Amino acid sequence: MKKSNQFLGLPIISIQDGTEVGHVKSLVVNPKQGTVDFLTVEHEDWQISVRAVPFKKIVGVGAFAVMIEDRTSIFDLTEIPIANELVQKKITVTGAKLIDRKGQLIGEATEFFIDEDNGSILGVEIELQPKKVVLASEQIITYGRDLLVVKEESELNYLEKAEFLLTPSLEEAELEVAVSVETIEVAVEEIDPIKEKQIMLLAGRTTTKDIVTANGQLLFANGTTLTKEDVKNAQAHGPAVLAELSMNVVG
Repeated sequence: MKKSNQFLGLPIISIQDGTEVGHVKSLVVNPKQGTVDFLTVEHEDWQISVRAVPFKKIVGVGAFAVMIEDRTSIFDLTEIPIANELVQKKITVTGAKLIDRKGQLIGEATEFFIDEDNGSILGVEIELQPKKVVLASEQIITYGRDLLVVKEESELNYLEKAEFLLTPSLEEAELEVAVSVETIEVAVEEIDPIKEKQIMLLAGRTTTKDIVTANGQLLFANGTTLTKEDVKNAQAHGPAVLAELSMNVVG
């Protein structure tokens, strides 16, 4: 889960050639689905056209960068009519007033939270003097340009922290407890599809500089031809190390 402002300004990295292909300029919200469907891309060479990355084309979002497979994941908005339509709607969420079905003003959204795996909006942060609270997306009926319409008595469902958006419901918790040990063992053995794709794209390539961990430990020397285990090792050290590795390989 990430705040919307944690996306803004992030470099967008092409895993295929290990280069920076732009920065995240803005988030394009789909008001009907309650999702972020596109990230618009800012690049100094693109002064006229507006380009965007569909969220479904994103391989991963870390603290350091947004990772895509290659440059073909970036489209001109003229090629994606729905993206252009959503951009024109200018649904920003942040700064919108919250009003309930009875017409009562609730407050103002100061931030919103996104599932970085699929772009779903998980909830919004609301300014309520003298504190801020969080409201789950299930309480939101309509995403408008300047207003968010929420369910009646939504104040009864305020959360103190954004982390509580990830807390499973009672029914989900009971279902999780009911999962058999055998199913758990199988799930542990399954390969994360995103990590598997990263391994496929980086294994066999050669580093063009020393790659070090956050604490300065040498992970791969310049000239190292990466194996699958090497890429897994980089993944284990976090997104910043993986992004650094992606930008400094050839082959």
